[in-house]
Amino acid sequence: MHAPEQPHPPLPVVDEDSRPYWEAARRHILLLPRCNGCGRFVFYPRRLCPYCHSATQTWEPLSGHGILYSYTVVRIPISPTYEGRVPYVVALVDLKEGPRMLANLVDAAPDEVRIGAEVEVTFQRITSEITLPQFRLRPTSS
Repeated sequence: MHAPEQPHPPLPVVDEDSRPYWEAARRHILLLPRCNGCGRFVFYPRRLCPYCHSATQTWEPLSGHGILYSYTVVRIPISPTYEGRVPYVVALVDLKEGPRMLANLVDAAPDEVRIGAEVEVTFQRITSEITLPQFRLRPTSS
């Protein structure tokens, strides 16, 4: 007898603007568009650069290393599909290459998390189509 599969939270919508991001995430690659007009990375992926409004971009892989800029601990489930998933940490990460990303911080208890901590990307397969880039604390060297 199999245990019933736990329902997953709402899934992101994959559209033409974000498809390369989600396809790369399935391969465990963090890929973001870089604006050809101003040279800045764009997160979340979208058609127009939010900085200079250029419509031309080139997709580039990123290291996935960054610094925790800020975070919050979610302790109350926002819907029934989050029952049993709290507490969890939602983080703003400043990536080494410049962009700031919003993602979950996983594999760390909320009381272990500190602003300024070094983090690295990790990937969680949710469905056959959706793999979420998330972050975890980088091991400290002794």
